[in-house]
Amino acid sequence: MTDLSGTRLLHTRRELDALVAERRGAGGEVGVVMSLGALHDGHRALIRAARLRAHVVVVTVFLNPLQFAPTEDLSRYPRTLDADVALCAEEGVDAVFAPDVDEVYPDGAPSVRVAAGPLGDVLEGASRPGHFDGVLTVVAKLLHITAPDVTFFGQKDAQQVLLVRRMVTDLDFPVEVVVIPTVRDHDGLALSSRNVYLSDDDHAVALALSRSLAAASAVSPQGAAAAREAARAVLEEQPLLGLDYARLVHPGTLDDVTDDYVGEALLVLAARVGTTRLIDNPPLFVGAR
Repeated sequence: MTDLSGTRLLHTRRELDALVAERRGAGGEVGVVMSLGALHDGHRALIRAARLRAHVVVVTVFLNPLQFAPTEDLSRYPRTLDADVALCAEEGVDAVFAPDVDEVYPDGAPSVRVAAGPLGDVLEGASRPGHFDGVLTVVAKLLHITAPDVTFFGQKDAQQVLLVRRMVTDLDFPVEVVVIPTVRDHDGLALSSRNVYLSDDDHAVALALSRSLAAASAVSPQGAAAAREAARAVLEEQPLLGLDYARLVHPGTLDDVTDDYVGEALLVLAARVGTTRLIDNPPLFVGAR
């Protein structure tokens, strides 16, 4: 266990249990922010929300192998634990829990896992089969290990948030899930740990995603059809964008909304820029209020 100006770096469940018991004894809630590491200002927003709400704040840094397919970027995913701990110390986090794989999966890859179900088979799930089973399995394990009262996720990962909320409800986890708005770069690009892979040219291409959001937002009062067409028109203008999907869906079902739909929707976007896969899932209100 390492103590950095009040922020403790922990690697084992026993260390975490001892710290949470010690801090919880003073009263108040425990909040947890889960991450793969490579923390950025989006994570800062989650941590600050947790700090305002909870007496004890834990940030998990665990690069979960279950949610990466063999063809994906697990081996090259940025590993920046020292910088992550420093960021957490700046934000007043009580503990950074950074276990190794054997600590989380002591018997190897688990044979019993959480299945995401039909909501995990569409959009990102269709492009990355099994991804959300891996996500939900590790989230379930980390909820058991950290035992928080409240956990914080970002809106950018809207499908993940929906599935976590469904798991918490369906399996009776005693935790509240709080969603924080997407944090964006000054030019509108949604922050992601994978953005470090983007060259300057790649970054310029990726801005088509945020421009499509602006275009859809501008016409969203005219209805779903107008918002869809505006977003697609922007995306089609960028030939270097490897678009996977761009759809306007219901936030609770992920089904495409009809042209006459009025209400909250998600503009769900996924594309490959160079060798980097990016997603964005901004909420829109479509139709006249």
